[in-house]
Amino acid sequence: MSERVYLDWNATAPLRVEARGAMISAMDVVGNPSSVHAEGRAARGIVERARSQVAELVGCNTAEVVFTSGATEAASVLRQMPQGSAVCVDETAHDCVWAHFDLTGGDAGTSHTLAMGLANSETGVITEPAKPVEGLWSYGAVKCAALFLDVVQAVGRIPWSFHWSGAHLAILSAHKLGGPKGVGALIVKTGLDIEALQLGGGQELGRRSGTENVAAIAGFGAACEAAARDLADGCWAKVEKLRNILETTLADEAKETIFVGKDAQRLPNTSCFATPGWKGETQVMQMDLAGYAISAGSACSSGKVKVPRVLRAMGLDDQAAESAVRVSLGPTTTEQDVLGFAEAWLAQEKKFRQRAA
Repeated sequence: MSERVYLDWNATAPLRVEARGAMISAMDVVGNPSSVHAEGRAARGIVERARSQVAELVGCNTAEVVFTSGATEAASVLRQMPQGSAVCVDETAHDCVWAHFDLTGGDAGTSHTLAMGLANSETGVITEPAKPVEGLWSYGAVKCAALFLDVVQAVGRIPWSFHWSGAHLAILSAHKLGGPKGVGALIVKTGLDIEALQLGGGQELGRRSGTENVAAIAGFGAACEAAARDLADGCWAKVEKLRNILETTLADEAKETIFVGKDAQRLPNTSCFATPGWKGETQVMQMDLAGYAISAGSACSSGKVKVPRVLRAMGLDDQAAESAVRVSLGPTTTEQDVLGFAEAWLAQEKKFRQRAA
């Protein structure tokens, strides 16, 4: 094939035209957003406009948005839990959240924080927290008084609002929305005090010091505005149809392939499937040579040899979990892209079956 096809939107979405334009314009603004002169006020205006665009997409107040270098930095807020409490992390949470797992640090009290991902990056499966009882969320026998949500994969693809979710904290990342890499946000519920993520000059109302990355923040805001428009226009319903076409086409011929989470509520763009015995890394390389970019799990785990924790937690044995690949689509994906990938993948799947026979 002459052109490559990008089918790894969950790893990072292509930069939106709107984000690129906003970033280029912001680069021409010389002022520091903390300066009080006209140039500084111009830079501050760019940051605050972007803050409003982010708040509009996620359904929160502008003062609740804290700009960070990305979702991983934003997740470090979990290090601040009160002494004697614990961070109770859902088994399928992303590594940046799972890194703060500390159930052993607490007891059966009510000072704990439940941390979970709204949509899993590897499978697309959506897991909404159970409704709290008397203001407490349950994690086994432990009762949690606060809720932390990783909405990196969900925001802009499914309807979601910080306020109606009941969450106290949430994290998101610009590059999953078609914004630039290296910028994200922590959403902090009004009235909740947190220690500074980074000490210094007291930017972001003292919650994250350091001169704001004005150009990246501008691109983030523009991407959020465009994502909100796409969601309202129903573009993800079209993406879901393409995902279903892909899975039906593959399932018709690849009888041994398992489609993970197929019967669960999922993101509209994500398909995770496993052909036991056919290593996921091998499939990724074969598809790369054929001109298709897919993945064998979370991009943050690429290059690491480790037990596929998320898939095992969902009930797959080691052989199946190590054979899983993820295809994730976006608004610019076409039916030709999907069918072309299916043809290339099925050709390799047939060769795998012949070798295994």
